[in-house]
Amino acid sequence: MLKRLLVLMVVSCFVLTGCAATPGKMPEELQRPVSSSLAGEGEVVLGNGTGVDLDASFDDDFGDWNDDFDDWDAPVKLIADPFEPLNRGVFWVNDKLYFYLFKPIARGYRVVPRPARVSVSNFFNNIATPVRAGNALLQLKFSNFGTETYRFIVNSTIGVAGLFDPAANVAGVRRAPADFGQTLGTYGFGHGFYLVLPIVGPSSLRDGTGTFVDSYADPFRYGGLDTENLLMIRAFDSTNRLSLDRDTYEGIVRDSIDPYLFVRTAYAQRRLAQVGEPIYNLNILEAPIFDSDLLNPFEWFNLWR
Repeated sequence: MLKRLLVLMVVSCFVLTGCAATPGKMPEELQRPVSSSLAGEGEVVLGNGTGVDLDASFDDDFGDWNDDFDDWDAPVKLIADPFEPLNRGVFWVNDKLYFYLFKPIARGYRVVPRPARVSVSNFFNNIATPVRAGNALLQLKFSNFGTETYRFIVNSTIGVAGLFDPAANVAGVRRAPADFGQTLGTYGFGHGFYLVLPIVGPSSLRDGTGTFVDSYADPFRYGGLDTENLLMIRAFDSTNRLSLDRDTYEGIVRDSIDPYLFVRTAYAQRRLAQVGEPIYNLNILEAPIFDSDLLNPFEWFNLWR
């Protein structure tokens, strides 16, 4: 009885295996051979003789994508950089000076308590009021001029010669930054071209000129100090400000693929936000005779926006 049962089980396994392996009948369309001779270029012929144009099908499905890319414009460079190789060289030198000279000195200077360093920063900001107030007047921004005048009076008296900033901390009146480069931009002057100045850092033809002009409104210039003492005061101011910085440049170098491009773009965007659109356009060279860029001297160096 046991032997018969075993034989019956073996036979059943063979039968089931054979049924599973037996191929079913394929659809007629799939059994027909595909004819490649009937297919044109970019076309496939199915088993039932129907041709499908793959190129036309692809265009129907993805043609709109091409239109989208045709309308796409490459990013516009915010500032001309015809001297990029030279600027990159100066940028490299400034980078090394920052990491191996200026930043270590600033970190060592941090032994001075932070409130004292903030007071030093307040003092230098208060001394620079004539630069901001004067440029506010040149830009015809009388509200900003009044703000700077009020801050100077309050901080120079109640704030103990500008060491403290009660105008902002108590009255809520903040500084109104302004410089001569911004003033030129207000009247329609463009950047010109990008410059990386030794030690100073990112600038432009317009802003470099503005910095030079602003230096004549610096009260220290008329304090009877020689050049060496002036430079020492500027170095002390820069070191103090750098000691208050929270390693911004280190973050740029760490997170960006090309720090040079990042700094250049950030500088151009920051100045664009500060200057805004020209308010008073004094470009008298817009007559038809000056329509050509070759005849307009302001266009030679991208001086006019």
